[in-house]
Amino acid sequence: MAKLKRDTDVKDEMYTRVKKVYGVFILVALLVVVRLVWVSALSSETAYNAGRLERRIFIADSVYSRRGSILARDGEPLATSILRYRVDFDMASDGFDSLALFREQADSLAKLLSKFFGDRPASEYRRRMIEEHDKHYRVVYRKDTTVLRSEGFFARIWDMLRRDEFKTVKLYDTLRDHRPVAILPRAVDYNEWQTLRKYPILNWNMGMTYNLVTLDQRVYPYSELARRTLGLVGDKGNYGIEAIYREQLEGRNGRMIRQRIAPGFSSVVHSSENIDAEDGMDIVTTLDADIQHIADQALRRQLTAQKAIWGTSMVMEVATGDILAIANLGETAERSGVYVEKENYALSRRMEPGSTFKLAALLALVEDCDMPVETKYDTHHGRAVRVGGKRGPLIQDSHDIGGEIDLKEAVAQSSNVYFAEAVYDHYKDDPERYVKFLQHLGLDRTVGLDGMGEAAPLIPEYGTKQWSGHTLPNMGYGYAVELPPIHMLTLYNAVANGGCMVAPRIIREVRRGNHVVEEFPTQVIVDKICSGSSLDIVRECLEETARTGTAKAYFRDTVSLRVAAKTGTAKFAQSGIRYSDGYYLGSMVTYFPADDPKYTVMTAVFTRRGRGTTVYGAGLAGPVQRDIVNYIFYRDEEWHQTVTPSDEEHYPARVKGGNIAEVRRVADKFSPRVSFTDRNGWGVTHVDSLCNVDIRTIEADRTTMPDVVGMGLKDAIYLLESRGLRVRSSGKGRVRTQSIRAGTAVRAGQTVTITLK
Repeated sequence: MAKLKRDTDVKDEMYTRVKKVYGVFILVALLVVVRLVWVSALSSETAYNAGRLERRIFIADSVYSRRGSILARDGEPLATSILRYRVDFDMASDGFDSLALFREQADSLAKLLSKFFGDRPASEYRRRMIEEHDKHYRVVYRKDTTVLRSEGFFARIWDMLRRDEFKTVKLYDTLRDHRPVAILPRAVDYNEWQTLRKYPILNWNMGMTYNLVTLDQRVYPYSELARRTLGLVGDKGNYGIEAIYREQLEGRNGRMIRQRIAPGFSSVVHSSENIDAEDGMDIVTTLDADIQHIADQALRRQLTAQKAIWGTSMVMEVATGDILAIANLGETAERSGVYVEKENYALSRRMEPGSTFKLAALLALVEDCDMPVETKYDTHHGRAVRVGGKRGPLIQDSHDIGGEIDLKEAVAQSSNVYFAEAVYDHYKDDPERYVKFLQHLGLDRTVGLDGMGEAAPLIPEYGTKQWSGHTLPNMGYGYAVELPPIHMLTLYNAVANGGCMVAPRIIREVRRGNHVVEEFPTQVIVDKICSGSSLDIVRECLEETARTGTAKAYFRDTVSLRVAAKTGTAKFAQSGIRYSDGYYLGSMVTYFPADDPKYTVMTAVFTRRGRGTTVYGAGLAGPVQRDIVNYIFYRDEEWHQTVTPSDEEHYPARVKGGNIAEVRRVADKFSPRVSFTDRNGWGVTHVDSLCNVDIRTIEADRTTMPDVVGMGLKDAIYLLESRGLRVRSSGKGRVRTQSIRAGTAVRAGQTVTITLK
C-alpha cells in the first residue's frame, strides 16, 4: 500500500508539473498572440519600422521644373532656361584612399580637362586636385598609453610592481571632410557632360567620388538688351518681368521614387507616388528684338559721345500701345563712359519734363480755352520776362525767337515765354481748371506699369502747399510738374492715335506651349483727349517743329517720310541738387508717318553741363530719334514703292552728265538712243520726251565757267577744281544750281557754290 501510495504521489507530482509547464506554454502563447495582435493592429511600431526600412530602400527625389521663357513678340526667346550640370567632388571619399591610384588618375583627368576647357594648363588642374585631396583627407597619428602592456595575471602583477602596467603604442585617425569641391571651372551643358563623363574619375572607375548637381540656368540670348525690363529674381534683386510673373514662370516641381541597388546606385521605380514636374509658362512680350537692338545701339552711341549720365529710349506702336523697345542705359560707378542696364529710367525717374510738356499746355489752350492759332504773345527776343505779376517767376527762351509770334511758331521754336504767358493769361482766374484738364489727360495717375516700378506722377493741386504764385506759369512750359518719361510717350502717342490714349503694353499673353492661358488686351486710358479740330491744330504744330523748328536738323531732309516731333530741355533740381548745378534732361518725342502714324518714339538723356557738347534736347536726343526712325522706315516694306512687273520697256527720265565715255557706257545700257559729237572729254546731257540722250561737249577753255548742272558731285568737283576754282557744295543728288553762270570768265582761286538735290 505504501508503495502504491508513493507511486500515486509521484504521478500526481508529475501531472502537477506538466500542468504548470503546460500553463506556462499557454501563457507564452497568449502573450505571443497578444503581442502579434498589438503589433499588427494597435501598435505603430510596425509601421515605424516598415517606414524606416522603406526609407533605406526607396528614395524620393525631387524633379525640378524648367523655368518658362520670356519671348519677344515674334516668339524669339529674350530669356530662357537650359539645364546645366555641376560636378561636386568628394575628395574624402573612400575611392580616393589609394594615393598612388588617385595621383595617377588625377594626372590623366587634368590633361583631358585642360584640353577640353582650354582655360589653364594641366599642371594647374593636377595641383588643385592634389591640394584639395590633402585638405579633405588626412591621416593623423598619435600615441596611446591606455593599452595593457602584458598578458596574463602574474605578468601583469610584475608590470604593476615595476610601475609599467600600460604600454605606449602609436595609433592613427583618418579625418575625412566631405564638403563638396568644385574642380571644373564652370557648369556644363548636356552635350558637354556626355563627353566629360567618359573621362577618368568622372566615369566612376574609382567609385562614388562626386555628386552631379543639375542646375536650371537662366540664359539671355541677346545679352544686355532690355535686361532691366526683363528683370531678375534672387539675391541680387527682384524686379521686372521675372519678378512680376515669378509664379507663372517657375512652374511646379515633381517627385520621383528611386530604389537603391548598391551604394551610390539606384533605379527609377514606377509608382503611383511619382509626380511629373510641370514646367513654367512662357511670357510673350511686345518687344521687337531688332528695334530693341537699334534703340540700344543708338542710345549707347549718343551717351558715349556726349558723356551723359543716363538715357532712355522707347518705341511704341500707336494703335495698340505695344512697347516695341525700351532701352535704359546708365553710366557705371566703376568705369566712366561704360553704360549698362542698371535702372529702368523710363518708368522710375520722375522729373520735370521741360518743353515736351508743352503739348499738354497746347491741348489745354486750343481745346479747353478755344484759343486761336493766330494768337500772338511777345517773347521779348530771348530776354528774361516776369510772368504773373511782380511776384511771378522770371522766364526766358533759350534763344532769340523774335518779338511777337503766333502759337504755331511758339511750338516749333519751343518758346517758354509764350506758353507761360498764354497759360497764365487764360487760367489765372481759375487755376484749378487747368489742373483738372491735366487730370483729364491722365497725367495725374500711372499708366498701368506699377508692378514694373513706374513712379507716380506729381501734378500740384491748387490750394495745397504745393501751389504758389510761380506754379501756374511754370506749369505752362514743363516745370512744377514731375512725370516719368513713359507718361510723355503715352501723351504723344494719344495725339498720333487720333486722340485715343491707350496704356503702354509690355506683356501680350501668357501661354503654355501653343495654348494661350491668359491674354492682355489693349487698355484705353482716355477715350478722346480732345476734339478733331483741336487735334488737327496740334498735329500741324508738331509737324512744323520737325519741318522748320527745333527738330528740323534731324528730319528736314527726309523726303519720303513726314514726321511730327517736339523737343524738350529741362534744368534739374532734386534731392539736394539746385538748378544752378547744371544738370539737364534733354528729350525728344516723335511720331511717324505724320499723315498716318504707326510708331511713337521718345528719347530722354540726362547729363551735366560741361560733360558733352550740348545740354539741349534736340542735340542730346535728336541723333537717337533719327537713327531709330530711319531704321523702322527702311525696314517696313509697306512704305516703299514696289516695281510692278510689266512687258513694257521703261527708260530713265534723267541721266547725269560728266565724263563722256562713262556717260555713253551707262546711257547705251538704259536709253533707247544716244547721240554725241565727241567720244571723250566732258559733257552735259539732255533727255527728250522719248528718253533719247543727247550728250553735249563742254568746251575745254580753262578761263570760262563750265556748265556742271546735272552732274554728280564727284564729276562736278573734279571739273571745277581742274580749272583752279574753289568749290563749296550742299545737298545730295545731282547739281541743280551753280553760283557762277556757265560761260562766265573765271580765274584761279575763285569760289563757286553748287547746290545738289
